[in-house]
Amino acid sequence: MEQLSAAANYTLRFINQTNKSIFLTGKAGTGKTTLLKEIIATTHKNTVVVAPTGIAALNANGVTIHSMFQLPFAAFIPDNKKLPHFSETTKFENRDSLGRHFKMNRTKRSVIRNMELLVIDEVSMLRADVLDAVDFMMRKVRRIEKPFGGAQVLFIGDLLQLPPVVKNEEWEMLKNYYRGMFFFHSHVIQQFPPLYIELDKIFRQTDTEFIAVLNNLRHNKITSDDVQLLNQFVQPDFDLKNNKGFIILTTHNAKADSINAQSLQDLEGKQFNYSPEITGDFPEKIYPLEEQLQLKVGAQVMFIKNDLNFEKQFFNGKMGVISSLTEKEIFVHFPEENKTIEVERYEWQNIRYKVNENTKEIEEEVIGTFVHYPIKLAWAITVHKSQGLTFDKAALDVSQVFAPGQAYVALSRLRSLKGLILLSPLRMNGISSDEEVLNYAENKASEEILQHSLAKETLIFWLNTLLNSYDFKELGQEWRNHLFSYNSEAPKSPKTKHNDWAKSQYDKIAEILAPSGKFMSQLHKIFSDENLDVNFVKERCDAAYQYFFKTLDAAAEELLLKIEEVKRIKKVKAFYDELLVLEELQIKTILQLKKAKLLTNIIVEGKEISRKNLISEDISTYKINKLVVVAERFRTLHAALVEDNEDVSYYTDSKKKKTKEPKKSTYEDTLELWKQNLSIYEIAKHRKLTPQTIYNHFSKLIQMEIVQLSDILPEDKISDLRAAFKDFKGESLGELKEIHGDKFTWDELKLYKASLG
Repeated sequence: MEQLSAAANYTLRFINQTNKSIFLTGKAGTGKTTLLKEIIATTHKNTVVVAPTGIAALNANGVTIHSMFQLPFAAFIPDNKKLPHFSETTKFENRDSLGRHFKMNRTKRSVIRNMELLVIDEVSMLRADVLDAVDFMMRKVRRIEKPFGGAQVLFIGDLLQLPPVVKNEEWEMLKNYYRGMFFFHSHVIQQFPPLYIELDKIFRQTDTEFIAVLNNLRHNKITSDDVQLLNQFVQPDFDLKNNKGFIILTTHNAKADSINAQSLQDLEGKQFNYSPEITGDFPEKIYPLEEQLQLKVGAQVMFIKNDLNFEKQFFNGKMGVISSLTEKEIFVHFPEENKTIEVERYEWQNIRYKVNENTKEIEEEVIGTFVHYPIKLAWAITVHKSQGLTFDKAALDVSQVFAPGQAYVALSRLRSLKGLILLSPLRMNGISSDEEVLNYAENKASEEILQHSLAKETLIFWLNTLLNSYDFKELGQEWRNHLFSYNSEAPKSPKTKHNDWAKSQYDKIAEILAPSGKFMSQLHKIFSDENLDVNFVKERCDAAYQYFFKTLDAAAEELLLKIEEVKRIKKVKAFYDELLVLEELQIKTILQLKKAKLLTNIIVEGKEISRKNLISEDISTYKINKLVVVAERFRTLHAALVEDNEDVSYYTDSKKKKTKEPKKSTYEDTLELWKQNLSIYEIAKHRKLTPQTIYNHFSKLIQMEIVQLSDILPEDKISDLRAAFKDFKGESLGELKEIHGDKFTWDELKLYKASLG
């Protein structure tokens, strides 16, 4: 953590020890993406990451805003008045229509209700009306009338980069409700502004003269001296063919595609085509790059991901030249380093979120994968698609800049002025930044404000965590609703037999409602003291925990026992589902209580509030241990029933629930399944990957000396391969494949090559 800037450290602490929503911004190259990864890795909160577009969501390892909150592709009017109708391509929704038409399944509702931190990446593209729709949906689903239903929101992005897109027809209606379309124009942000934190340490550029020009360009303060300096790099007749390693940044897709296609066609030699391996659910609209990769030797390419391996041989935006190609191999040469590497395929995952039934933690579930070479033709790229990339050398065609901030985005991709070429002079009128954005930037919090706010918000977070944990009104209401539901049952309904049980459980929960209200009043009083006695808070919370936990724990056990009984009875699916809703809230209430106790101990001991310190075996195994107790009780109470139908369950998923584990690398996941004696084809099916991708994993594991070649291939095959490789000196396996044909598969050749080290 030491290498992070002060602003980055403040952001991490606000996320982990407050509930204050944050707008995290910073110039290009200040490390916003790196900080997001650090937040995801270290926060103790149930986190969901979303972004406005499919590609942005994929890059942030999240999901789209529209899919997470089940929003239709329409403009949102923040009231309940009659909806206008313009055309088939321009549609509107309001609060009433959103609430009526868009039903969420139980999994998605559970994720939204258990969410503690919502991260919205690339927020510059987020429209004000869409954010108000998100706010409305979260309040509705979470049943809490607070901004975003009481969840903390982290907005990340640079507002001087890509702006929101709004059709003229939409704006004609929306301008009656909004002053502008940036996320900060939304009603929820106008009423409840987030804390504005800016990362100001630039990692991409070190050239002070260049940094000064970029700052002036960014803030509409560009001087004639700045323009004069930049225009020294104008070369209208710049010849790309004779200047390898340069990429043209242009403003239109058609132009970039045309330059790349023509440059590839101009190369002599055979063209190779490479296709992705797509498994499971991975829609075309979120493909991270073109489906068909067309290459020739001599083609200029760019990596679009960072190297995940220890060697770190390439980064997002690194340029190279294709040195050799075969049907299954791509080699890229880096002229400046005089180094050639083989390109490995990269795995992109399409995920959805779900809630772990045992721990109530939000987890990712992979529903599809897209495996392809992480490179693309790179004689040209649009400014829009260059966002997030870093170039050593670029030729900028920004004479037709069509959006505020595009010239800034294009220039800020470069590490220094040394690698800059301008294909036409910069014009002052084409590079203005949005005045609304610049005015909003005045809200940036100073160090003093951050320090004061952090201390204040930490206490508020602690108090609110305790209040939420000891407020059992929602739980009491859910039990009350369940008890009253028996009144509408037919006299001979199977459910009516359980009425006395429901009455008994509700009465126990009802008994703790008044004492919990008194304890919450006491907490308010204790925290209102200017000189808060943290040890006294701990003393009172320990006593309250002992008092309330006894009742809640007993109710949880009885509820799980009832579920164990009901799941074995036919034709009571609706009743079973009602019990599951109760169970989710009952377990969540207990786990919140345990987490609040742990948080209090950490604060009193002066420890850092982080995932590492808030991990507790007591919390993660509570439900599992309780299920073991319940299973034993059930066997004792219903011995005959259990003997006849040991594993009968008419309604539950037969798959075993897994407790949450730290995220492993893709190779570790494959190795874990291999150790369970699964075949390569079984691993591929389980992981929603192709067998070829799994073979590639084993090539890497062999290279790392974690797996032996003899673990995968039989000895006679290894012996034949040894003979074939006897005089092999080249880097490419293509020549061996030509000589031996179908005697060896590509996978076998790659596995043996990996064993050579």
